[in-house]
Amino acid sequence: MRYVKLHENEKVPVFKNIAYALKLVWKADKKLFLSYMVSYLADNIFMRYIQGVLFLKVLLGVIDSGGDFNLFLRDLLLFFGVTVFIKVVTWWSSYIRQVSTKRVLKVLNNMVFEKAISLDVAEYEEPKFYDKYQRATLVMSAGYYDVLCSDFADVVSSVLSLIFLLGTVASIGPVYLLFLIPTLFVFVIELRKSKKVYKRDWEMAGNNRTKAYIQRTVFLKDFSKDMRTSNIFSVMMKRFDKAIKENVKILKSYGFKLFVYSMISTLFSEFIPLIGTYAYAAYQFVRKNTLSVSGFSVVISAFTSVRESITLITYCFDEMAQMALYFQNLHDFFDCETNIKDGEKTAGKFESLEFKNVTFRYPSAKKNVLENISFKITKGETIAIVGVNGAGKSTLVKLLLRFYDPTQGEILYNGVNIKEYTVDSLRNAFATVFQDYRNFAISIFENVICRECSDEDRERAKSALKKAGLWEKISSMPSGGETVLTREFDENGAGLSGGENQKLSTARLFAGEYEIAVLDEPSSALDPIAEYKMYESLIDATKDKTVIYISHRLSSAVLSDRIFVISDGRISESGTHKQLLGSDGEYSRMFKLQASGYVREEGENDA
Repeated sequence: MRYVKLHENEKVPVFKNIAYALKLVWKADKKLFLSYMVSYLADNIFMRYIQGVLFLKVLLGVIDSGGDFNLFLRDLLLFFGVTVFIKVVTWWSSYIRQVSTKRVLKVLNNMVFEKAISLDVAEYEEPKFYDKYQRATLVMSAGYYDVLCSDFADVVSSVLSLIFLLGTVASIGPVYLLFLIPTLFVFVIELRKSKKVYKRDWEMAGNNRTKAYIQRTVFLKDFSKDMRTSNIFSVMMKRFDKAIKENVKILKSYGFKLFVYSMISTLFSEFIPLIGTYAYAAYQFVRKNTLSVSGFSVVISAFTSVRESITLITYCFDEMAQMALYFQNLHDFFDCETNIKDGEKTAGKFESLEFKNVTFRYPSAKKNVLENISFKITKGETIAIVGVNGAGKSTLVKLLLRFYDPTQGEILYNGVNIKEYTVDSLRNAFATVFQDYRNFAISIFENVICRECSDEDRERAKSALKKAGLWEKISSMPSGGETVLTREFDENGAGLSGGENQKLSTARLFAGEYEIAVLDEPSSALDPIAEYKMYESLIDATKDKTVIYISHRLSSAVLSDRIFVISDGRISESGTHKQLLGSDGEYSRMFKLQASGYVREEGENDA
C-alpha cells in the first residue's frame, strides 16, 4: 500500500511521507528516534518473547522433566538480571525522550515559523492558507512526530519479536498459525478507518480555526473594550456556537462508520483468533490428550503474544499511515513557493524612485486598486501622497516593499526594476511606519531596536523615544525602557494608549538607518498638538533624507515639496501645497474641510 486516496484527484504517498517525517525528526534530534528504538526493542522482545514465552517454556520444562531446585533458581536469577537490565534501559531511554521531544518540537516549530515569515503577504489574506497552516502545525501541537517515531520503533521491535514467537508457535503446532490469518484483515480495516479520521479532521479545520480565533480575541486586551461596550461578544459567541455545532455534525456523520470499523477490527483481531486457539488447544488437551499442561500454557501464552504483536503492528502501521497524511500537510506547507522572487542585485544608496504605469489588482479582487500610476521621486525630496480612505494609498507601500508585485507596469529604484534587487536589501533601504502598526510583548527598547539590545542600542532607543515624544512617559515607569509591553507574560508589564503605541512605532524610524522614509498614516492616533510635535521631530530626523508621507490627514502635505492626490486608484492632482490649494480641486476641498474641523475643535476647547 503505497498511497492513500483521499479525494478523486488526491493521493497521499504513505511510505514516502513516513520516510520524510523520520528524516525531519532525525535531522532535528536523532536521539528521539534512537531512544524509541532501543526502548521498544528491549521492551517488546523481552515482554512478549523472553518473559511471556521463552522463560515460561524453560521453567515449565524444568518442572516437567523433574529438574532440581538449583536449576530452577539459576534460571530465575538469570531472568531477574535480564529484567533489571531491561528496566534500566527503558527508564534511561524514557529520560532521553523527554529531553529530545522538546528539542524536536523547537526545531520543527522554528522551521514552520521561518517558512511562514518567508511567504508572500498575499498568502495571509487567503482563508485556505490559514487552514493549511493549521493542519501543518497540528503535527507539532498534537505531537504527531513523536507518535510516528513511537509507532515505527514499535513496528520494528514487534516484527522481530513476532519472528521468534511464530517459530515457537510453529514448533508446538503449525495449525495454530491458521488462527492468525484473520488478524491480517485488520490492516485493511484500520487503514480505511484512518482515512475517515483524517477526512473528518480535515473538514473540521476551518471550524477549529474559527474557535481558536474567538478564544484568542476574548482574552486579548485590544478587543476587551469593544467586547464590553457593544453586542460584539454575543455575535462572536454565536459564531463560536455555530463552529461547535458544525463540528458536532461532522463528528456525527463519521461516528457510526468509525464505530463499525472498530467493531469489525475487534472481531478479526480479538474474537475469531482467540476463540479458535482456545477451542483447538482444549481439543488437543482434553480429547486428543496430545498436549500437556505446560504445553497448553506455553501455546496459549505464545499465541496471545503473537496476536498482540500482529495487532500492534497493524495498529501502529495504520497510525503511521494516518500520520503520513498529516505530514503531507507539513510537506505541502514547506513546499509553498513565493511569487515574490529574489533578484541578484543589492539596493544601494538612494537616488531616485519611479512608479511607471503601475496597475495593480489584489488576487481575489474583481477590479483594480491602482490604475496606471506614474510619478518619480528624487533624492532629498519630501513627498505627500494623500487621498480619502480606500483610495489605494497604502497599496503603494505594499508594492514598494514588494509585498506584492504590480499587475502591470514597473517600479524603478535608481532606474532599475525593484524585481532585480534582493528583497532584503530593497526593504532595508526603507524605514517604514505602517498604518496598522503593531508593538510586541517584549521590552520597549527591543520594540524600538527590533532585536536584543546592547548598551549602545539602549542609548539609541532612548534618543529615538525622546524624538517621538514618548520618553517622558517611559522614564516614569519603574523599569524604564526595559519595561515589557502588556501584562500577558509579565505582571509588571505596562500598557500604552493608542497614541503612545503609535509614537513607539514611529520611534523605530528615528532609531533606524535608512535611505528613504515611508510613513503610512503616522499620526492617525494622535491629537493635533501631538501630531504637530511629531512632525517637527520628523522634519529634524529626516533632514537631507527622502521622505514619503501617506495620509488622509493633510498636515503632512503642507511640509512636503510635492503632493500627489490619489482618487479611485489614480493620481487626480499633483503639485505643491500652494498650487493645489489655489486650484480649487479635490485637495483644496479636503484641506479646507479639515481646517474647519480644527477651528471648530479649537473653539470648543476654548469654550
